[in-house]
Amino acid sequence: MIDVDAYLAVLGVPRPAAPTAEALWALHRAQVERVAYETLDNQLGRPTGVGAEESVARILRGRGGYCFHLNGAFAALLTALGYDVTLHRAGVQDEVEDPEGPGGDHLALTVGLDGERWLVDTGLAGGMYEPLPLREGTYTQGPFTYAMAPSVVVPGGWRFAHDPRGAFTAMVFAPEPVELSFFAEEHHRLSTSPESGFVRVLQVQLRDAKGVDMLRGCVLRRIDAVGTHEQTINAADDWYGVLADVFHLNLADVDAPARAELWHRVRTAHREWEAAGQRATL
Repeated sequence: MIDVDAYLAVLGVPRPAAPTAEALWALHRAQVERVAYETLDNQLGRPTGVGAEESVARILRGRGGYCFHLNGAFAALLTALGYDVTLHRAGVQDEVEDPEGPGGDHLALTVGLDGERWLVDTGLAGGMYEPLPLREGTYTQGPFTYAMAPSVVVPGGWRFAHDPRGAFTAMVFAPEPVELSFFAEEHHRLSTSPESGFVRVLQVQLRDAKGVDMLRGCVLRRIDAVGTHEQTINAADDWYGVLADVFHLNLADVDAPARAELWHRVRTAHREWEAAGQRATL
């Protein structure tokens, strides 16, 4: 069992009297605005699980996570509130769909409501602000335009195409329901393998009605209707200030030695990235 009232308090949303569309939209907006997509524990060398109760506990202590944590927790909340929630094997993909289909590096959710199913996804790294119908078409949310279409390689599956300015190209999910435990092996790989992008580069993202804030290593980027603004954070105090002020991550569970080690790792990776870019232009 999860603490529904404590979870709702974090989101700043009152307990809905019934599982309505209005309440679902409010919950989705609140989660993507207040709970960051983040890979900090991968950088800290702190392995996590994908169990819903553990992921909810992370959120209650002021942390976020990536899709398995965020959507796993959100699915548990919605289920507790009476929504018809299904978990799906999904995959983040390039412009052309992988003929093998979604490999399970993403957990997607759908919710049945008022005779229709909706894609509900709070773990898409700065993606959707509100649910999208499983109907072919284009949809605008704030400054971004998305597309939904049936998958051309996965029978019964769907493909979400991100805005061209997004952090990825598309996400495809299969129609069959799966259990949260299905993702444990892939989560272990993503969170521990030296080849994983989640291990190699720190990523933090947070969506709002007008755009998205993204921290990749030491580079802070804001994308909205005005355009893209980018700055490099060069000091540890400023970097931790950004985590707290922009992404609502005060890292109260990280002590001073671990903070120093984390900053050193992130800063070192940033300098290596800068050097690689300079070599490429020679």
